[in-house]
Amino acid sequence: MPRLTRDRTTWLTYAQLGLWGFFLYGFGPVVPLLRDEQGTSAAVAGLHSTGIAVGALTGGALFAPVARRLGRGPAVWLGLAGVAAGVTALGLLRPLPATIAAVAVVATFGMMVISGVNVVLTTRHGPAAPAALTEANAACAGMGILAPLTIGVTVDAGLGWRPVMAVEVGLITLVALTAMTFRVRRPERAPAAAATDLPVRAPAAVPLPSGPGVVPVPAGSGVATPEAVDAAAAPGHRQRPVRTGTVQEPAPGAGRLPRAYWIAWVLMSFTGSIEVCLSLWTADVLRTHAGLSAGGASAAVAAIVCGMFAGRALGGRVALRWPPVPLLLGALTVSLTGFTLFWASPVGWLAVTGLVVLGLGNALHYPLAISIALAVAGPAADRAAGWSSYSMAVGFGIAPVVLGRVADGVGPHLAFLLLPAFIAVAALLAVRLGRALRPASPSPA
Repeated sequence: MPRLTRDRTTWLTYAQLGLWGFFLYGFGPVVPLLRDEQGTSAAVAGLHSTGIAVGALTGGALFAPVARRLGRGPAVWLGLAGVAAGVTALGLLRPLPATIAAVAVVATFGMMVISGVNVVLTTRHGPAAPAALTEANAACAGMGILAPLTIGVTVDAGLGWRPVMAVEVGLITLVALTAMTFRVRRPERAPAAAATDLPVRAPAAVPLPSGPGVVPVPAGSGVATPEAVDAAAAPGHRQRPVRTGTVQEPAPGAGRLPRAYWIAWVLMSFTGSIEVCLSLWTADVLRTHAGLSAGGASAAVAAIVCGMFAGRALGGRVALRWPPVPLLLGALTVSLTGFTLFWASPVGWLAVTGLVVLGLGNALHYPLAISIALAVAGPAADRAAGWSSYSMAVGFGIAPVVLGRVADGVGPHLAFLLLPAFIAVAALLAVRLGRALRPASPSPA
């Protein structure tokens, strides 16, 4: 079983992703309040999610060149500085175009944070990367619990939602000062293969990080061995064909991201759709169907994040013992169970219980999918991380607007029936991903 060793850099990356989670999970309950404040429809308010999608596209395109030029650590800090600037603008500005633009700025730099954290943890922890990514996302969800609760308190106190933006800036400043005080060492620059997309070929099946029953990747898929990735990440290393017993010439097209990566990419767009729709519109359903007040509904969104925190805190160890695809299918089943309880319950406390169960399932969707995607990408991890943010942009940009348009016609409660469809498609993609990761026919040594 792989062992996860947490050093200072690991803890710092957990904190950095947590800072993004504070905004992400806090912004969902803000959208209905912004809609009331600006006097717009649900579909128009959903354009804030489109702003997040545009930012995700921009941030995904920027990450690889920024990481190549500055290094992964500085790229993450640059991302957090941009998040601080964006949330400051969001807290100060009121017109609809200005708030959408501010959200796009936050998302642009937030995607740089996400991509940097994913790549740093994947290259640093190797076979234990799924556990590290799950724990990092647990920190993200843990911080996300605080934001809806803070909003609920400030709204009920008559202060509105804007004080939470000042809290975000303060937390970013605190983490930066702590890292400087304890002199946490920055991760190395991106490996040459990841930065330049040079092709690297593996001569045999390479196991994905997982527990018993590891999932192999077929030979020729462009995935380097763990030893080759470690060597490429070493300072002063010059890229050359990988040596694994015999010298191999790079295969034509081997530098392309493999088919399994793209299946995981589409899968992440659907699981992202589930998460963003819940984040943006759950408070509306709790207000209209479960009878909660505006402040109570905003605070109750934290129930999803509480479930996600618990699921990711426990999921880190589970991910060390179980293969990722079956674990992902189990998580989707739990999500469907929690959604059914939440959607069918007209009583507040029972609907909130369903949200906790839903969060438990959602907890593992993204960490497992991104760990598979980056593992099969091998030395092209920076490029793969940048492209993965595009999948999030698709989910964030389309699903909430569609749900908002449907909600304007039939109400948010009925419109939420789109989510079981997203869960079903994600499950089918997970099955297809498992097939794509099956080992190829044995080849001679």
